[in-house]
Amino acid sequence: MLSRRQLRVKVLQSLYAFIQSDNDRLEVGEKKLFISIDKLYELCFWQLAILVEVVGFAKTRSEEAKLKHFPSENDLNPNTKFIDNLFIKKLINNREFQKQCDLYKINWSEETEMIRRLYVRIKDSNDYLDYMNSGESSFVEDSEFIIKAFKKHIIKSDSLRNFYEDQSIYWTDDYHNATSLVVKMINVITEDSDEYLKLPRIIKTSGDVDDEDRTFTKLLFHKTILKSEYYEKLITEKAVNWEFDRIASMDILILKMALAELLEFPSIPIKVTLNEYIELAKYFSTPKSSTFVNGILDKLISELNKEKKIEKTGRGLME
Repeated sequence: MLSRRQLRVKVLQSLYAFIQSDNDRLEVGEKKLFISIDKLYELCFWQLAILVEVVGFAKTRSEEAKLKHFPSENDLNPNTKFIDNLFIKKLINNREFQKQCDLYKINWSEETEMIRRLYVRIKDSNDYLDYMNSGESSFVEDSEFIIKAFKKHIIKSDSLRNFYEDQSIYWTDDYHNATSLVVKMINVITEDSDEYLKLPRIIKTSGDVDDEDRTFTKLLFHKTILKSEYYEKLITEKAVNWEFDRIASMDILILKMALAELLEFPSIPIKVTLNEYIELAKYFSTPKSSTFVNGILDKLISELNKEKKIEKTGRGLME
């Protein structure tokens, strides 16, 4: 389920933490890398579960309204479109969802006030009004509304983000990373899905082909560390107009990862590697880092190609 770009981000974050900790045990760093990936998967299920909780809260409120001493017509005959959301019903009945919620011990029972505030945010939105009064009723519309409510109202809650940050140090950086993964999970469930539908794994793990992403992640982490001194020498030779100790440490780490990918992954095209690490520099380093990384990588790729040190298999991979 994680894209290669997201896996590169997880490796970058774990390498940075590994270096900062002064840890020299590679197996410990690798273990923490995959724990961080597993924790991201767990966060996805917490986010799915809170969607269920918000709809459940709405149902409870609707039932309580009928018990008023003087219920209104709306109280007695409410619009139940939201509480009868067809996607949420499918999700609740999904065996994999139930299994993961049990495994992660997901429980929102002590966060009633936060659930209430999230429900109010959704209920008071124009999106909710349009949805409730659309005059339609379909699984697709229900699923699309859940995605919209999640992206526009739930993930923007500061109290929810603070809750997650208190639960796990891993979730401080993963809060927004989980959003696209949750949407992927929602889109996997269709009107024809039954309770046995398997939800996507965070990294595919069955079969030789599916294991490629896990192998890619592990090897990229290992090679960046094990060949760090060699990669640093290559970078230093090309950064002739820069004092090495004044180059941002994140830039150096990104360049080392890029070199590991260029030299150790024959099936990944050069252009893909170049573009991916320029993008990483844009998001994780200084404003000028992408230009610097681009310039250094261009020089490195040119020289390494001349020396025939970059070996790619397949047509077009050298471009």
